[in-house]
Amino acid sequence: MREIHLVLGGARSGKSAYSEQLALGSKDTLHYIATAQAFDDEMQTRIQRHQADRSARFHTLEEPIELSRRISELSVPGHTIVVDCLTLWMSNLLMCEPENMATRSQTLIDALKSSKGRVILVSNEISMGVIPLGESNRRFVDELGRLHQGIAREAQHVTLMVAGIPSVIK
Repeated sequence: MREIHLVLGGARSGKSAYSEQLALGSKDTLHYIATAQAFDDEMQTRIQRHQADRSARFHTLEEPIELSRRISELSVPGHTIVVDCLTLWMSNLLMCEPENMATRSQTLIDALKSSKGRVILVSNEISMGVIPLGESNRRFVDELGRLHQGIAREAQHVTLMVAGIPSVIK
């Protein structure tokens, strides 16, 4: 049975831990799609910390760009996918394929619509601040906001994490 759960929150709000606990609460086969790329030492340390904290039940895949394809391949009944995170995926697109951001976002939403398993998507809620300076920064915020809205329309559940506490939005 298809189930989509969008988990939003600020940096270090508990999004990843909450999403992993949701997945671990099932008897499904668990997949973890990591979108981060280690471009510096701090990011490498952050990735290693996430890996060390993650349960061995997860089959981890790294996918910085082809997220829709991976979800389509893995989303079958009896499987749960945790995608962590959409924010870094969108950053990767902005750096590598800025002209394809909107198309890739729609392709992701389409993959979620046709998914047959459970998909938990983690992302930063970045729309609560001021309008960012610079064209590329504004485009990033706009594209990520549109992606969140599109996924939220399809999702059965949307949760906002604040200080480690889940707040049910939908």
